Amino acid sequence: MKSVISISLGASSQDFEFGTTFLGQKMHVRRLGTDGSTAKAIKLLKQWDQQADAIGLGAVKDSHSLGARRFIVRDSLRMQQVVSRTPVSTGARLGDIFLEWSVRHAQVELGRYFDNARVLFFSGMAHHKLAATMAEYSDNLMFADPLLQLGIPKLLTSLDALSLYSAGAHQVSGWGPPRVMPAALMKEWTQFVLRKAMLKATVVVAPVHELDHFGLEELAGKTIITATVNDRRIARFKDKGVRLVVDGSPVMHGHVLGPDLLDAMILAATGKAPAEIFEEDYLEIIGGLQTQPRIIYPNGVKRMNRFAFVIHPLSQEYFKVIKPIEMLSRVSPPLFLNSLEKVMAYAPPFVYSRVEGIRSPTGVEAEGWLISVGGTPKEIMSHNPEFTYRRLLAAADMAKRLGAQIMGLGAFTKVVGDAGVTVAKRASLPITTGNSYSASAALWAAHDALLRMRLLPPPNGKERVQFKAMVVGATGAIGAACARLLVRAAEEVTLVSPETAKLLALKESILQETPDAKVVLSARADTHIAEMDMIVTATSGAGKKVLDIMKVKPGCVITDVARPLDLPPEEVAKRPDVLVIESGEIQLPGEVSMKNIGLPKGVVYACLAETIVLALEGRFENFTVGRAIEWEKVREIYQLGLKHDMKLAAISGVNGVLTNDDIARVRELALAARAARGPTPKASTRARKLAQDKAVAPARRRAPAKKTLPKSRRRAQAA
Repeated sequence: MKSVISISLGASSQDFEFGTTFLGQKMHVRRLGTDGSTAKAIKLLKQWDQQADAIGLGAVKDSHSLGARRFIVRDSLRMQQVVSRTPVSTGARLGDIFLEWSVRHAQVELGRYFDNARVLFFSGMAHHKLAATMAEYSDNLMFADPLLQLGIPKLLTSLDALSLYSAGAHQVSGWGPPRVMPAALMKEWTQFVLRKAMLKATVVVAPVHELDHFGLEELAGKTIITATVNDRRIARFKDKGVRLVVDGSPVMHGHVLGPDLLDAMILAATGKAPAEIFEEDYLEIIGGLQTQPRIIYPNGVKRMNRFAFVIHPLSQEYFKVIKPIEMLSRVSPPLFLNSLEKVMAYAPPFVYSRVEGIRSPTGVEAEGWLISVGGTPKEIMSHNPEFTYRRLLAAADMAKRLGAQIMGLGAFTKVVGDAGVTVAKRASLPITTGNSYSASAALWAAHDALLRMRLLPPPNGKERVQFKAMVVGATGAIGAACARLLVRAAEEVTLVSPETAKLLALKESILQETPDAKVVLSARADTHIAEMDMIVTATSGAGKKVLDIMKVKPGCVITDVARPLDLPPEEVAKRPDVLVIESGEIQLPGEVSMKNIGLPKGVVYACLAETIVLALEGRFENFTVGRAIEWEKVREIYQLGLKHDMKLAAISGVNGVLTNDDIARVRELALAARAARGPTPKASTRARKLAQDKAVAPARRRAPAKKTLPKSRRRAQAA
């Protein structure tokens, strides 16, 4: 029977032993920890040199390679030189293979899990191969080598910097700690900087024993990439709030085997020296083990995906939330705010708020950042599109550094130029405008409002509801999608846009999809507005008057999805008998925490909700870009929203949330206005004609019927 010993600098409380048959050889396997004592490890190495068939050295800093160069750690070399007879291995090569395999396995198994993650390596030199693998998925890499080796409060942030540092060419490689600083203070300083770096990271790569003295604050919500995580450490990680552990060590007979021990077992079974084991041998042996890297959820299956969303001030009033500006605006002339508005358009993007607490019933969570660019709609539209593109690309770079995996465009940033196409091509992460969910939420809210108004006749089993709808701005991105969906529900839909040719093409396209739809085209909203039961305004008018609300039918539901709004509060106030709602508000799942964006707590605009839905679903792709929205995507994002428990928020008007009493009051006023107006002109004409028909019908019945002469007689009389 072969005897295999692992002598580890790790804790002796983790010791174990078992018997097994490995690669056709019977073995007795034993692990011995020395609690960090190098002297004890050397003593054990000397003792087992004449007794074991192979020895593994665990939890030691071994050699590492950078390109074609290989570096040997002095302590590891000294311990290996103690053994003269027995093959010794630290399992460095095998550990690299398992860790890289583990990361690639998790990336595929969990669906692009490491995309743009913020990864902290305690030692990039010890895990250079893994770092090169991680660089395929994310540029946000941090290496703590200068901090932990030299006490320098600086982290390396690229593979190139790591290579220069290891070669002694980096600017920090020759630095030494101040001699006047006591060792204890130096250690505290190093730990403080490392803890701050861990707070910023989403993924931590470190030997498992080096994480023992970190707690909930540093490890909560983190993904740990390490090796030899046994049940006891999994329990500790659970208490510390660790989200996910990717372990590159196999399990045999209920024990987690470190790479040093597994490599020692391979040496004992094959009878080869460490230098005689090649990558082909490892591939064959690992394949025969029929094992997979372990993905462990200490606190249950949870996943955290990350997003960013671009916002901007909609008017000068938004600047006044800043106290100094609000005070100055009271005493300064309007020229101050006008100048500030122009200056802010050139300001670099900044993080307005962090968004946390979004939890889907599927177990997936999302967190993100609201990134503000300073231009108001007036300033955005006064510059060429490239001006805004540059700011959006700068926001995308910021989002990537923060760790976002997808970025959404809000308000006017998504209508500038080609509506996100150029930004999506040039940005460093996927882009969506949110227009698909905006269209879906518009109809969702309109349908809900129509039902609550109770002014329409019942469907009577018909496929379409008996109401007339109008889409103002029908040739726009959201308007066209709304039109494609409305023709499936309403008996007649009027499409309004000054772009005549686009209207004709849109109607042709709609009829190809829905041949039995009744579509009316108009260049002006006021032409047919008095007949409408529902109106959707989806223009980009930037404050221009798009319809005359005084001509709207009492009880009409107007869904204003334009940002800025097509109907300002002063216009809405003129018609208390008309229900005007702001569509697009979605209630997010979970206990959402973020700064005020002008909506109730946990409620967001649909364009932001689309970005969050895609993040929860792990769909890191350019979902909605350009002006031509596919209505299939409108339907898909609606269904995905339901899957993640997105709900239509309480209907909001221009002055805030509309309660049931508010809607009931509008209904009462609408009924009163309709009664006061009497029947419509068309209805009056039909009534008069019906009355005339009823009046002449008895006379027709009483009058004698005229005799009809034969055809030949009529011809003779005519002659």
